[in-house]
Amino acid sequence: MPASVTSRALDLLGAFDAEHRSLTLSAMARRAGMPLTTAHRLIGDLRRWGALARRPSGEYVIGRRLWDLGLLAPVQSGLRQAASPFLHDLYGATLATVHLAVRDGAEVLYVDRLAGHVSVPVVSEIGSRLPLHATGVGKVLLAYAPDEVVGAVLGGLTRITPYTITQPARLLEQLRRVRAEGYATTGEEMSLGACSVAVPVRGPGAAGEEVVAALGIVVPDLRREKARLVSALQVAARGIGRTLSSGEWK
Repeated sequence: MPASVTSRALDLLGAFDAEHRSLTLSAMARRAGMPLTTAHRLIGDLRRWGALARRPSGEYVIGRRLWDLGLLAPVQSGLRQAASPFLHDLYGATLATVHLAVRDGAEVLYVDRLAGHVSVPVVSEIGSRLPLHATGVGKVLLAYAPDEVVGAVLGGLTRITPYTITQPARLLEQLRRVRAEGYATTGEEMSLGACSVAVPVRGPGAAGEEVVAALGIVVPDLRREKARLVSALQVAARGIGRTLSSGEWK
């Protein structure tokens, strides 16, 4: 069955990802798998609607109208709104980079981020996706993920830095400790010079209270501050969970 106009337009938008934030016409057509002439016509429609914008260099980027629509998604408008005051309190208490994230398939999706004062290499941005096994928030979410997700991640552990955990048995032990201790840590596993600690955020779900997100902090070193940071994260996570359960953010 021939692809519909809608599906082809979505293929063009799907050509963008965290590593491809701006694309030429030819690159979009190639990544979407369609003829250049078809891509050119559809890109014109997407530009007029506001889904795409064209830079002076000639490359295309995601347009503001898509960002505005994305803010209406429940993961954005609900979770971010409920968590916002607690993220700011956490940032004020630590002056470190604070992350709020959810699981999206076999990746961690960052839905909010406050940049810290300390110079630490942080690769995440709002809307970016990173591997579950190499991030603090990712390990928390993986620890409570369905078995099929855990199996898929264990079957494709990629090494990002020399310190990334790529041994399935070792990662499984870490996930067990996350569930037992209530927090996850990383040590330069996603980027050199950055360590992280994260805790689960529990909220209403189909089976009662479920882990709906993860809250994390990125710092240069965890050796002396871990206990204090875990305590601060857990207080904030409980506050977010209470707000989600009560519906006070609506």
